Amino acid sequence: MKKIKRALISVSDKKNLKPLLSTLKKNKIEIISSGGTYKEIKKLKFKCTEISEYTDSPEILDGRVKTLHPKIHAGILYKRNNKSHYQDLIKNNFKNIDLIIVNFYPFEETLKNNSNHKKIIENIDIGGPTMVRAAAKNYKYVTVITSKSQYDELIKEIVKFKGSTSKDFRKKMSQIAFTETAYYDALISSYFNKITNNHFPKKKIFYGNLIKKLKYGENPHQESAIYSKNHLLKIKQLHGKELGYNNYNDIFSSLLISKSLTKNTGVVIVKHANPCGVSILKDSVESYKSAINCDPISAFGGIVCCNFRIKKKLALELNKLFLEVIIGNNFDQNALKILKRKKNLRLIDASNFTISENLNFNSVNENFLIQSEDRKIFKKIDFKIVSKKKPSKSQFNDLIFAFNVCRYVKSNAIVLASNKTTVGIGAGQPSRLDSCEIAINKMRKFTKPLSDIVAASDAFFPFIDGIEKLVQSGVKAVIQPAGSIRDKEIIKFANETDTVLVFSKTRHFRH
Repeated sequence: MKKIKRALISVSDKKNLKPLLSTLKKNKIEIISSGGTYKEIKKLKFKCTEISEYTDSPEILDGRVKTLHPKIHAGILYKRNNKSHYQDLIKNNFKNIDLIIVNFYPFEETLKNNSNHKKIIENIDIGGPTMVRAAAKNYKYVTVITSKSQYDELIKEIVKFKGSTSKDFRKKMSQIAFTETAYYDALISSYFNKITNNHFPKKKIFYGNLIKKLKYGENPHQESAIYSKNHLLKIKQLHGKELGYNNYNDIFSSLLISKSLTKNTGVVIVKHANPCGVSILKDSVESYKSAINCDPISAFGGIVCCNFRIKKKLALELNKLFLEVIIGNNFDQNALKILKRKKNLRLIDASNFTISENLNFNSVNENFLIQSEDRKIFKKIDFKIVSKKKPSKSQFNDLIFAFNVCRYVKSNAIVLASNKTTVGIGAGQPSRLDSCEIAINKMRKFTKPLSDIVAASDAFFPFIDGIEKLVQSGVKAVIQPAGSIRDKEIIKFANETDTVLVFSKTRHFRH
């Protein structure tokens, strides 16, 4: 370990520099800097050489070119035990640079807060990532720091090794540095794909921030973690046990459905990523009770997601059943006091959760499928009444409600509904007929006899047997995507049984 002689500091985030600068001064480490960082270091009353003075070359192009100079990059990249490299430095009167402290222009922050393309482009850092990559490549001799969160660790290293750093530390910082430059470039790539409307480029780059390593995955023998494109999740845990992989999976499944409902309306109950009860009644307590009654056995140990602020009256009802997670658009204090009586019950505030990602990913082994999300907003123009009997206004609204829920149910999917509430859900069966039977059996088991039941199917009925089974169970109106070679037979059957039949222009498989 050779002593660090020279450090180059160029940071966008200039916080917490003073303790670091003090350590460098105590160890007689020369400092080079540029622009705003140079001014900040001088303001803090530490000695510093400006890069333009060090390179004997002025900053040009409004600061676009300042660190892109052979004297800088030769000093970073030269192998200290290579005679040829050493001779090149001597011949050109270059000096080694042993420590690089750089964080980049705030491109990510600019994207969040600005839509001006020129300003976004000017916040793409060139010199910073170039220096970081050079230092990371030459980690055998050079230390690279890319975040102020690493300052304390760097200070400890310099103190411990009397002005040097250990190879293990340099290697660790190198790994972080290459991840940082890759992440930065991925943000830029994603931005350009977005503005050129290229969802499926020839090379696809994924990026994300580690939110948390989880205790285990779907099962205890599996490892897992949760990442986000943001630095924080848009949901906040207010109480309860640590969230696991399956909890997050169910939470996001329930929020997808919840956020598709009318604002501040709707209760969604999810078990194993499938809805087992949904209601959009205006009264929050009645909406919850109705959703529960769709399948109270499956609801046990499930997740309840409320698309509104949870208050005391509903909290009292929620506390009667064992639930893993309760999600709301915030909770009032009385509700929190009641729900927190259960030590392990997880309470999630989703008031800031929005669905903004347009792509859905599914990976297997080294391959992954990408598609746009099924987030079509339904309008009556998207449906065609094909039966002689026309739906009433309430029937049509129930049909659209059931069809919306249906697209979030694992295929093959059948949803039965009445009065803005699901009354039977058949999910995830290889046979659509089996899904019909499951939905009907759920309805008969948990619901009182109803006079006006509607049914939704996520895809067309390939044979009459499915719709026949539904009509025999009391279904008065059916909504399904068109496209079967037997569509005419289905229409004929609906007319013969005086059943309302509505065709959708779109299919909604969810495998």
